[in-house]
Amino acid sequence: MSWKIILLFLSAFLGGTSVFLFKGGNHKQLKLVLSFSGAYLFAITVLHLIPDAYHGNDNYVGVFILIGFLFQIVLEQFSDGIEHGHMHAHKHEHDKATFPLGIMVSLCLHAFLEGMPLAEGYQDQLVFGIALHHIPAAFALGTVLQANHQPQAKIFFFIILFAIMAPAGYFFSTALSTGGIGNLQHYFNRIMGVVIGIFLHISTTILFEAGPDHTFNRRKLIAVLLGVGIALLGFVHEL
Repeated sequence: MSWKIILLFLSAFLGGTSVFLFKGGNHKQLKLVLSFSGAYLFAITVLHLIPDAYHGNDNYVGVFILIGFLFQIVLEQFSDGIEHGHMHAHKHEHDKATFPLGIMVSLCLHAFLEGMPLAEGYQDQLVFGIALHHIPAAFALGTVLQANHQPQAKIFFFIILFAIMAPAGYFFSTALSTGGIGNLQHYFNRIMGVVIGIFLHISTTILFEAGPDHTFNRRKLIAVLLGVGIALLGFVHEL
């Protein structure tokens, strides 16, 4: 698992620090990566995470999936949809350096929760989807921090903080599922229900979000079909 933890960290770190290399508003390639990872996450959630969450015959799992879905809506009131790769600069009257605390907290919590399913398997498939998803999200975070006139050292620090959140979620979830944290392992499926709800919201928002011209263009369609297709191939291989 160690190389996968490194992959999760590096994808977010390199995605975030690349903001210093790529200037301008044309980020079409990142948007295609986002579309691919959104489709991939959606397929993994439907094919693997949802069936496993219901495997324990807990009738309340669906309630927690709804809670996770609604919780992500609340998070986005503070993050401005940065999980989808949105890069909205905050305008301030006197152009002062203002730290977007709400965005940072909600994005870190989102990444922490995304890392939790890795404790229950599917690392080979899910880790790539999360890693790809974090590249444009981290790039958007770096862009927002730059737009809010944060010093370069501080931008590096908060990108690193974001990059360690998914691995931290994995380690927390591992301890939870093995009983290393009290008796909370009995509620693991319900916690995973919250994560599933978050995944469903994020992935479907990415998939159905209109582009600048309000069209689902061919390149995005190909990226989505590739994401779903690779997830299906992995699923069939495990049968």
